[in-house]
Amino acid sequence: MTPLADWQIDFAGVLIGRDTPVPVSDVEGLGAAELRTQDVLNPSDDGAFPGVDLYSPRTVRIEAGIRTPGDPAAAMDKLAEIEAVAANAKIRRTAGALAQLRLQWPGRDTKVLFGRIRRAEAVSTAQAIHGWIPLDLEFTALDPRLHGDSVSSITLPLDISHSSGGFKAPLVAPITTGIATPETRPGWVFNEGNVGAWPTIRITGPVTNPRVLHVESGRVLELGITLGVGERIDVETRPGTRWVLRNGSGNAAAALSNASRLDLFQIPPGRSEIRWTATDYTNTTRLAISWRPAWTAL
Repeated sequence: MTPLADWQIDFAGVLIGRDTPVPVSDVEGLGAAELRTQDVLNPSDDGAFPGVDLYSPRTVRIEAGIRTPGDPAAAMDKLAEIEAVAANAKIRRTAGALAQLRLQWPGRDTKVLFGRIRRAEAVSTAQAIHGWIPLDLEFTALDPRLHGDSVSSITLPLDISHSSGGFKAPLVAPITTGIATPETRPGWVFNEGNVGAWPTIRITGPVTNPRVLHVESGRVLELGITLGVGERIDVETRPGTRWVLRNGSGNAAAALSNASRLDLFQIPPGRSEIRWTATDYTNTTRLAISWRPAWTAL
């Protein structure tokens, strides 16, 4: 991704804002997302019973304009560029595909929203002859969280400290358990944000019955499945894109155990630990987990 300067916005691939031909005058929708309340009216008295409050998708509205003094052709070219990313068929016509809105505000790291462009149009082209076209841009983030611009990841072998089989003869001194010290264990993950992050998980074979554990929360993802050499399972936990795919296409969600909840498997703020176990006699299987830190606001 192209690094952003302060007050710049990457609108699905088109750079707008400070020091660009598309100055931005106002941005709405970066506060708390709208709530979906589930309060139930009290049938026999005043008031209501409080229910679960959930956030709705976040809608970001951008008031901007194309400014290319004395060059109306350049203004129309920039308008065509913005309209092209809004009409991107790979996203628009693919269920689950998401565009990105990246924002850089002073004193903050670049944040990313994932969603769809809902409006990208010229308010008027009457002044295009002078190189000025006012714009109305709208982006709906289906996940209201703001995410980090960079992806963190780790790759883990099987957790030998939790595998079955005990010690193998002959024993040679010094005898160790294989458990690393707390500061050097390989499964540490860190979410720099202030709200839970949604991980993406890939397990490569050969492996049988993998079980992924988030130690602090006790949440697990258990798969009753066998993968051969070169096969893989991909697990996506983000809202709106939750799936389990075998080799990139086959739906393997049925392999999840009843205890496996994709909607609850998160990496909480701060440092926590991921472990996983399975059956693999070659010791070549690997688990790769990636995530973006998440925030409730800029």
